[in-house]
Amino acid sequence: MSSFLKSSIGRKIAMALSAFFLMVFILQHFAINILSVFNPELFNEISHFMGNNPLVQFVLQPVLIFGVVFHFAMGFILEYKNRVSRTVTYAVNKGNANSTWMSRNMIYSGGFILIFLVIHFIDFWIPEMNTKYIVGDSSGLLADGSDYRYYEELQEKFIPLWRVVLYCIGFVFLSLHLLHGFNSAFQSVGANNKYTKSLKSFGKAYATLVPLGFIVIALFHFFNNVH
Repeated sequence: MSSFLKSSIGRKIAMALSAFFLMVFILQHFAINILSVFNPELFNEISHFMGNNPLVQFVLQPVLIFGVVFHFAMGFILEYKNRVSRTVTYAVNKGNANSTWMSRNMIYSGGFILIFLVIHFIDFWIPEMNTKYIVGDSSGLLADGSDYRYYEELQEKFIPLWRVVLYCIGFVFLSLHLLHGFNSAFQSVGANNKYTKSLKSFGKAYATLVPLGFIVIALFHFFNNVH
């Protein structure tokens, strides 16, 4: 494995596979969160199930965290290797004519997304871990025991306007990152065939609609809190 990751092709394939894994997670995360807009009761039930399922908590969650760390670490390593090996600047080889702005700035969009993820962990994941494993309350219930607390906690997070704006900007950067990253990942694993055009269309749809859906969720809860 170490020799595989030492090669340029190996690193690109590993980067692509981690990207596929994270894209599946993002879609699953969106599918659950969009329920908070259309069916709060079902959102509460699924959130409680996911938050207390041992397989999710002690197997899938550590794998997800590793996948996130691995993807960003590999991204920064690839960017560093590319810069070191580059002997001619973009200004000389007319990089603007040969590549898109997004492909030349993936490291910056990725860096912003990493900052956004840290904030997201502070907002949601750390408080949840504290409630369940430090406080010791895994019931998922409100203080009065009338219902699960997940929907109400989600709404409270989107009361401050600054947080809503930050989340919307974060998802815009995610969309830009995915617009290039999706196709790049398929190219890295050699998926250039008769389905390439369809994959590109699917990639554009995914990179546009999923982040847009997250923005809709944030805006919905913000305006739902405005009285």
